[in-house]
Amino acid sequence: MNRILASKARRESLINAALYLCFGIVTLFFLFPVFWVLSMSLKSVPQLFATPPVWFPLNPQFGNYAYVIQNTSIVGYLLNSALIVAFSVVLTLIIATLAAYGFSRFIFRGKKLSLMAVLVFQMVSPVVIAIPLYRTLVALGLLNNFAGLIVVYVAVVLPFTTWFLKGYFDTIPHDLDDAASIDGCSRIQLLWRVLLPVCAPGIASSAIIVAVLSWSQFVVPFILLDDRTMYPVSVGLVNLQSNSDAITLHYLSAASVVAIGPVLVLFVILQRYIVGALASGAVKG
Repeated sequence: MNRILASKARRESLINAALYLCFGIVTLFFLFPVFWVLSMSLKSVPQLFATPPVWFPLNPQFGNYAYVIQNTSIVGYLLNSALIVAFSVVLTLIIATLAAYGFSRFIFRGKKLSLMAVLVFQMVSPVVIAIPLYRTLVALGLLNNFAGLIVVYVAVVLPFTTWFLKGYFDTIPHDLDDAASIDGCSRIQLLWRVLLPVCAPGIASSAIIVAVLSWSQFVVPFILLDDRTMYPVSVGLVNLQSNSDAITLHYLSAASVVAIGPVLVLFVILQRYIVGALASGAVKG
């Protein structure tokens, strides 16, 4: 019996080791581009084309970042992205919270069909509807306009956010609703005073996910904006080369690090909210 148990434990250990090895390989696969961009941003021009490649610059050129900030429009692009993302997050959370609350707490005809429709809309890529979307915004006078861009951003991330928050609302016992109703709370008061404080981790994690998804949007602003001064950072990076003859790979890499820096910092600091909300949404009751 002991031999069988030992064999089983050894097999489980080998399986776990193989899984961790796979996880490590996948992690390195995704982190290597980030490392390489960071490395290039600290190189001089000769080091960019050195053979063999210079993996760790011995004399980091932090002046590359100063040059990018002082001589390009990267700061303006960052401010544009921050403005667009802030409004997108606020509007998305307001609409998604109300929709998720309704789907979680109310029983009505066509509920399953409506949930399925939300899921179907999540599967539609903005690239597929780019041309009709462009023509629609032209007709509405919202082309080259932050308002039109924010509406599209909200439409893109709203289905996922609604499903995410619905799963979180489903974990909250209905006894809280009953107790609040007995105390005389209306539906709005119940949502505002009782459920939202309990859902704070889920709402915070939703805000982070929406911010990351909105910050990384490229196709939508690339199609809907013609004015370079209005570009978010995702599109602005592509146009840095055309703005200056002096932009080379090390400056572009520095600009890329500056662009992804806010998102990485936000994710690292608040990742526990995302993990906690996903875990809570996966277990009901």
